[in-house]
Amino acid sequence: MKQIIYLFRHGETELNLKGRYQGEIDSALTPDGIEQVTKNAKLLKMLIEKPEEWTFISSPLGRAEQSMNILCDVLGIDKSKVIKDDRLKEVSVGKWAGLTIKEIEMSWPELLENTNSFNWYFNSPNGESYDSVVERVSDWLQSIRNKEKVIVMSHGLTGRIIRGVFQDLAQDQALVLEVSQNTFFKLTDKQIERYCSEYDEFY
Repeated sequence: MKQIIYLFRHGETELNLKGRYQGEIDSALTPDGIEQVTKNAKLLKMLIEKPEEWTFISSPLGRAEQSMNILCDVLGIDKSKVIKDDRLKEVSVGKWAGLTIKEIEMSWPELLENTNSFNWYFNSPNGESYDSVVERVSDWLQSIRNKEKVIVMSHGLTGRIIRGVFQDLAQDQALVLEVSQNTFFKLTDKQIERYCSEYDEFY
């Protein structure tokens, strides 16, 4: 069986717009975020046949659920068929949730030492480690091995790690992967294709 997974990130949220890191706290989509998801969904509709034959799985966080609902509306799918899975939640940033990077730098400068713009999340007080996220997304990927066609709504950092695990990438390689909200990815046979709805192009 050749498995196909389409992996999406939720659209832009109000906290994204304000430069605040969400982790597991929530925020509604902005008008631009709604448009991003709608465009992604319309492109997906061009790529697949019989969407009713696909399995739909979403992070249970509100911004992902809102995005998946838009995708279902465009594809004509009953929202009640969406499976919620905690393993697709965004990486928890503990006490840093809702803060800007400047606020974090002011209160916890020592925790940002020797980090870069891609890995600092994992130094957050009471947050998740990279290895723990790898463990949960690996468990999720294993759990869907018998599903042939899967459409997934997740998050930026978690989506990076899913792709990293899928292609057996090292941590530093996985954490620099693209997280644009105008793109989504097709995962199959250890290969990943990128689709961009902003310009109706993909490669």
